[in-house]
Amino acid sequence: MSKISPPHLISVEEITRARHRLRHVALHTPLQRSTRLSEQFGAEIYFKREDLQEVRSYKIRGAYNNMALLTDEQRARGVVCASAGNHSQGMAQACFKMKVKGTIYMPAVTPQQKVKKAKSFGKEFVTVVLTGDTYDDAYAEAMKGAKENGWTFVHPFNDHNTIAGQGTVGLEILDDANGPVDYVLMAVGGGGLSAGVGSVFAQLSPKTAIIGVEPAGAPAMYESLRQNKIVKLDKIDSFVDGAAVRRVGDLNFPIVRETMREVLLVDEGLVCRTMLELYNEDGLVVEPAGSLSVAALSQLTDIQGKTIVCVIGGGNNDIARTAEIQERALLYAGLKHYFIIEFPQRAGALRDFLNVLGDQDDITHFEYTKKHNRAVGPALVGIQLAAKEDYALLEARMLAANIDFKHINDQPMLFEMFI
Repeated sequence: MSKISPPHLISVEEITRARHRLRHVALHTPLQRSTRLSEQFGAEIYFKREDLQEVRSYKIRGAYNNMALLTDEQRARGVVCASAGNHSQGMAQACFKMKVKGTIYMPAVTPQQKVKKAKSFGKEFVTVVLTGDTYDDAYAEAMKGAKENGWTFVHPFNDHNTIAGQGTVGLEILDDANGPVDYVLMAVGGGGLSAGVGSVFAQLSPKTAIIGVEPAGAPAMYESLRQNKIVKLDKIDSFVDGAAVRRVGDLNFPIVRETMREVLLVDEGLVCRTMLELYNEDGLVVEPAGSLSVAALSQLTDIQGKTIVCVIGGGNNDIARTAEIQERALLYAGLKHYFIIEFPQRAGALRDFLNVLGDQDDITHFEYTKKHNRAVGPALVGIQLAAKEDYALLEARMLAANIDFKHINDQPMLFEMFI
């Protein structure tokens, strides 16, 4: 007699069957110990390396399992999805492997790198349609196409079979762990991965604490759990694009509510710093959402000697974002500061300002245009410090020199206009 899973949860039997379907499609990715972080936190820290999938994320699991359970008639009519991220690539590869025609709607502003990768994985079986400026625009067009053409919509998270496919990550963690797992940390977007993995651990390892991690600028699951109902956010910061959703899934929310101990929020600047550390220290190319689990480690308490698994959900990071990642990391660390400074319009004014700077202060940005018939003119100045504590010294020296300045790091409207 098969074991009955608790209400809402995806049964272990379903997830095990999904694993069987995926055995020649998705890699059984390694559980890799991080010596650096284990020593840093005095715990056994492991990475679940989903970035090593062929499509460089776990999304192939849910997309393929979903499509494998469609009827022959549904597959013959074709499938459709809306995505500018990893789900599009997972579905594209699934379409190629199953020889199913698929249409992927992406916002027109999607970077060409992502568009090309979706086309590359799907080859002749996939058509990419660029439409609108946002995911919501692409989603609306995808649903319209599904209705007009009889296509089946393959949802990235709010689908029973997608959740079951993502849950295979949890089975692999338990297979490869040397002993009990105390914590599993993973990014939360719509809730596909967390609902699937949560279902596995609730039934097979209930003492394991499942910890979700969201970007501070897109706390959809955090707010939903806090208010005990699904909340749609009015505005989000889409920088951590793999985990930035306005609304979590209807099917996902009750599972996550039942299986997850808590959701931690991580500042996007810390995400960037973690990405750079993973690259520089560990040689891992990780996308913003893929680094969330590692970035949240410092928020855990009482982890000495514990075994912790961080799911590295994806590695699809565009190298063109490197400058922005470095900038956000420096701002978060308190090492980069921007000012609007009034300069006297006379010879030697800039030299006088340079004399105010400390030996280790570095001007990294300077915009100034001389205005005729005016005594002073504003300049936008960016300064990088050697240490966070140096800011107070810099500010004190500028005040002592009677320099008229406005610090704009903490003024989002001005900062976004200029930087």
